[in-house]
Amino acid sequence: MTPPTPPTPPLHLLTERLLLRAPTVAFAPAVNAFQLRNIERFAPWDPPYAPGYFELDGVRNRLTRSAEDFATGNAYCYWLSRTETPAELIGKINVTQVNRGAFQSAAIGYALDGQALGQGLMAEGLRAVIAQMFDPQVGLHRLQAAVRPENLPSVAVLERLGFCLVGLSPRYLFINGSWRDHQIYALINPDWHDDKAP
Repeated sequence: MTPPTPPTPPLHLLTERLLLRAPTVAFAPAVNAFQLRNIERFAPWDPPYAPGYFELDGVRNRLTRSAEDFATGNAYCYWLSRTETPAELIGKINVTQVNRGAFQSAAIGYALDGQALGQGLMAEGLRAVIAQMFDPQVGLHRLQAAVRPENLPSVAVLERLGFCLVGLSPRYLFINGSWRDHQIYALINPDWHDDKAP
């Protein structure tokens, strides 16, 4: 018996101002430039980086794995660029920990270039990705995000998109030299009724 084809959203999404693209190893130089440009800004919010994280070979390896995960439905990553400058990547949205069966849920995370802050771009990109994750083609029931309480811009984005605070996870993740508390936010697919089975 042939295994079922994993649900695959479009490789490219287009919004009013953004082009969102699934990972490919060809993005390696642009991804590395994005990371190096934002290394100091992301450091307080990111877990420790693995050795070689900022080397081009390490970036290529991560992109290769990310493309494989996208193709198999294990995770979905989109890299963001402005429509007028597609060669420059300004952010990413990751949908990971995809659980099927009775869960039909995943974790969502995101990062935006410092030069693109305060323009509503991440909310715009997230709306497009969430729509794809809740579309019947992928068909997730729930998305969950973990954010540090002091990361007020990130909290504001989640609340603007309708995510609800469901609780606090103490000492959730090791970041910047210490175990950090995170607030857990969730968004339920409005088209998934309570009596709809997975």
